[in-house]
Amino acid sequence: MPVLNRIAEFGPDMTAWRRHLHQHPELGFDCHETAAFVAARLREFGVDEIHEGIGRTGVVAIINGQGAGPTIGLRADMDALPMDEETGADWTSTVPGRMHACGHDGHTTMLLGAARYLAETRNFAGRVALIFQPAEEDGGGGNAMVQDGMMDQFDIARVFALHNNPGQSAGTFQTTPGPIMASVDNFHINLRGRGGHAAMPHLTADPVVAAVAIVSAIQTISSRNHYAMDDLVISVTQIHTGSADNIVPETAYICGTVRCFSDEVRQMVQRRLQQICDGQAAAYDIQIQLDYERGYPATVNDIDQTSFAVQTAQDIAGEDGVIGDGGREMGAEDFSYMLETRPGCYLFIGQGESAGVHNTAYDFNDEIAPVGASFFARLVERAQPAKAAAG
Repeated sequence: MPVLNRIAEFGPDMTAWRRHLHQHPELGFDCHETAAFVAARLREFGVDEIHEGIGRTGVVAIINGQGAGPTIGLRADMDALPMDEETGADWTSTVPGRMHACGHDGHTTMLLGAARYLAETRNFAGRVALIFQPAEEDGGGGNAMVQDGMMDQFDIARVFALHNNPGQSAGTFQTTPGPIMASVDNFHINLRGRGGHAAMPHLTADPVVAAVAIVSAIQTISSRNHYAMDDLVISVTQIHTGSADNIVPETAYICGTVRCFSDEVRQMVQRRLQQICDGQAAAYDIQIQLDYERGYPATVNDIDQTSFAVQTAQDIAGEDGVIGDGGREMGAEDFSYMLETRPGCYLFIGQGESAGVHNTAYDFNDEIAPVGASFFARLVERAQPAKAAAG
């Protein structure tokens, strides 16, 4: 896994930073200690500007290069997950019920490593904006930072992000032009009928049979209302109703998630869910309320910036270590909000064989941190070459 020589020298420091962050996980927007740690390291590196409290607890640092030029944005997420860790590592989480189970501690470390190198060398024109974001897992911290005016305030022209990928060869890269991760919406369906004795169902308006009918009908949206070649997943994940075997309950509750890649499909699914609920309410003579919550939009890579990112990744991992058209997946990412405002690219970096993300046995592979940091640094130098280097 070739890395920039100077960044390779940071390896032990990067491991120490990552394991410190791993021991002190924070959730959502409550990334106060993590943001303070990041800001402290950035001050040590001698970056030119540090802006805290963007998107509540986000940090944006600016490093000036040699002469005038555009600003390139590099993003890392900082938040952890509400899970109990079971890795048994010496650096295991010290906070019960919280752990870095998605590798955001590693993402933050990779960007810190790039920041240290870029602040030392400044072998680029224009500026780099280092974006440390809270609340990727829940809350839309990326959107909060965008809504705070980050892109315009720092005049960011394009933006890039990395995410580790268990099962992918360590230190390799994978991405794809266009949509790479799905949008995520959630739906909640509340049914209210008329309860009564289960031996006399004719005196009730049963929400249980209506709930079963709704779940069955939802399955037809993908199979009968949607073009089969477009990706769409609708999963019912919860059904709650009843309290005893001889009582027809008064209420029932259904919820689930919708994943797809276009706004037109999102609108179609929401419309069909409403039609299904309205139809079943009439069929079973009960009240049904649908609440449809729009979540993260699809993560859509710019074609030109993806090509550029692939070429840069090949500088680090070689042609055989980069997949530039790796397809898309149904997970979601709030880096999508940044890509809605500026062209850029989201890539995966191979974690090697390990437990999957969002697993209590997961731990970030410290060996890939210098590789990711080298990619970020090389991205800046290739995107905005210093005049002396360009001449």
